[in-house]
Amino acid sequence: MSTANGDRSIIYSSILYTLGFLLFLEWLYPVKDITDTGSLTIFILYALFCFAISMIQIKWWISFLLKGMGLFIVVNALFIEAKFLGVKWFSVLFGDLFTNVEALFSQQFFQFTPLFRSVLFLMLIWLMSYLLYYWFVIMKRIFLFVLLTFTYIAVLDTFTVYDATLPIIRTFILGFLALGIANFMKELRKEAIHFSWLKKTTVWLVPLIVIVFLSTIIGYAAPKFDSQWADPVPFIKSKAENAGMSDRGSSIQKVGYGEDDSRLGGSFVQDYTPVFQAAVTDEHYWRIETKDTYTGKGWEASDGPDYQQIANQGTSFRSMFEFENVETEKMEAMIEFQGNTSIKKLIYPYGTSQVFAAGVDYFLDPFTSSIEPRIENEAVVLDNYTISYDNPSFAINELRKADQTTNEDLENPQYTQLPDTLPERVYDLAEEITASYDNRYDKAKAIERYFSTNGFEYQTTDVPVPKANQDYVDQFLFDSKMGYCDNYSTSMVVMLRSLGIPARWTKGFTSGEMIQGEVGGANEETFDIYEVTNANAHSWVEVYFPENGWVPFEPTQGFSNLADFRTEINNDVAQQEEEMMETPDKEEEEAPKPDELPKDVDEDLASASDQSSWDFSWQSITILLLIISLLGYLIYKTRFRWKTHFILMKFKKHPDSKNYQEAYHHLMKVLEHKGLGKKTDETLREYARKIDVRYTTDEMWRLTSQFENILYHQQQNKSVPLEVTQLWKNLIKRIMA
Repeated sequence: MSTANGDRSIIYSSILYTLGFLLFLEWLYPVKDITDTGSLTIFILYALFCFAISMIQIKWWISFLLKGMGLFIVVNALFIEAKFLGVKWFSVLFGDLFTNVEALFSQQFFQFTPLFRSVLFLMLIWLMSYLLYYWFVIMKRIFLFVLLTFTYIAVLDTFTVYDATLPIIRTFILGFLALGIANFMKELRKEAIHFSWLKKTTVWLVPLIVIVFLSTIIGYAAPKFDSQWADPVPFIKSKAENAGMSDRGSSIQKVGYGEDDSRLGGSFVQDYTPVFQAAVTDEHYWRIETKDTYTGKGWEASDGPDYQQIANQGTSFRSMFEFENVETEKMEAMIEFQGNTSIKKLIYPYGTSQVFAAGVDYFLDPFTSSIEPRIENEAVVLDNYTISYDNPSFAINELRKADQTTNEDLENPQYTQLPDTLPERVYDLAEEITASYDNRYDKAKAIERYFSTNGFEYQTTDVPVPKANQDYVDQFLFDSKMGYCDNYSTSMVVMLRSLGIPARWTKGFTSGEMIQGEVGGANEETFDIYEVTNANAHSWVEVYFPENGWVPFEPTQGFSNLADFRTEINNDVAQQEEEMMETPDKEEEEAPKPDELPKDVDEDLASASDQSSWDFSWQSITILLLIISLLGYLIYKTRFRWKTHFILMKFKKHPDSKNYQEAYHHLMKVLEHKGLGKKTDETLREYARKIDVRYTTDEMWRLTSQFENILYHQQQNKSVPLEVTQLWKNLIKRIMA
């Protein structure tokens, strides 16, 4: 009977630990959505590997070697191309670790490499496999972990792009199954129930599963009250918007269109939620609004908003662009919004002349060029509409000949405004970049090209927020040189204005991704269908050219200008201009793959890699050796404590005579370590009485009697009473106190 009960206990423990593993996966799933992790599959496989090893309970040193080797294999698969465990492999690994140790001690955490971050993440998975085995199988204290899982998922669902609808349901099912099994097992053991029919799995496990699943289905399907209190999240976000920012810190935002641009900077997480689909004949920018006042931290409108109703006809809309002597082509676009889009402003292309949507009036704010569609004077979100527009094509030679003075209509200084606090070196840099050019267009192109080299990097993570006394543009141009569209576009506008060239900051969306091509329309026209997501939210630059109007420029690395430019001359200058205006097919240019590099370049890179991998500083080596020595010393000094804990876990799980003998011998070693070792002329009973006198107890005597009984009566396979486990635990705690 005891063997059957032991088998059932192993089965129940395995079920509990499996449920613990599935709950742990709920902590891993959001990582892909809220970080730049490409794939979670290899991390989930490593977690499964670690949990499986912990479940079968092999020797600790074998488990350590297996999990460590698994970690090396994952790191090799993800980051290292050298021969596995070869000399070059170790040089790359340790070279990366030394670099990150230096960043760790200098508190430059944003400089951690992906390899080092992944190693830390894998080590966390490794440790969690031990911790959850202790919580679920040994202690059966599951409630806290279930509660933490619910809290973790709820917070991510509230403040990030992660959708926790299904994860909450899965956590409820897994958590309550685990709690039910663990508590029923505790009661059986506590009350010492001997009715064999109660210990049959089907008697209580099936009803438990049925109750949990019925509760889940009813809870999911039942009608629910609307929120009884106001949503506190917007308040929390507004109060915490700039809280906790360190000098090099950053706030994490979700990418997408937003109206508040007064504080730029910080990282964001990608969000590929669709916003709208557009049927068009060509790619172009989707414009929403402009900002004209730079504060040193971000953008604001100089005045307004002052929305005035405009006639739904060409001249009213075209006034925003000031196009005069610009060649245009008549086009149409059909817009259809997706999901729960809440943008109550018109999204429109350059040259918009008329919008077709029944019963809608249009109101223009002259300070931001934003257009509100209204029905009965209430701003609305249009589900779909059609736009007629005159797509402009800008003649480069005409832009070069444009008058350098500001048009009388644009004598308002709002488009050349700069704060008094702007550092002088920004002015100096703009002058230096454009010194060899004598016209507005070439100056703008020179600044636009400047960002494609000179050490700038397009990046959406670890992007710093300026300090309280630091200018946003100055920080990007001279300190960080890393950022995304807001950094690039703002910097170009500011440098143009420092030269007296009217420019403004524009935001909206890029063209998105084509999901269907050559769809037939009316009059034998064909359209391409593009899907635009939150990840396509973008900002760019508009520069004013007299008699040509506002012309878009694109300084952001990896993005191409979606406006149409042409040249009307056919000579060497035209060829040079075409090279300057050459744009890639994709919005983001891809770096050449290693196998596409020229052979000599490939060899140079390999040589540089070999050299850098061995470029260790003695300071780094010394620090790493000190850390390893300190860890080794701590492990050695605490060897009796962690071994005691390990033996206790093992003895509780299998309270048989074999494990008891191991526990008794360990007790003798602990006593010897404390200076109370057994003398050679003492019997075990004499030694036990001496120890009991020392600690005023009879526990050592009782433990010794049990040990002798096992030893002399050869009871090697019999179980040990539970009270013996408690006696051993009490005595060894007293000794080690």
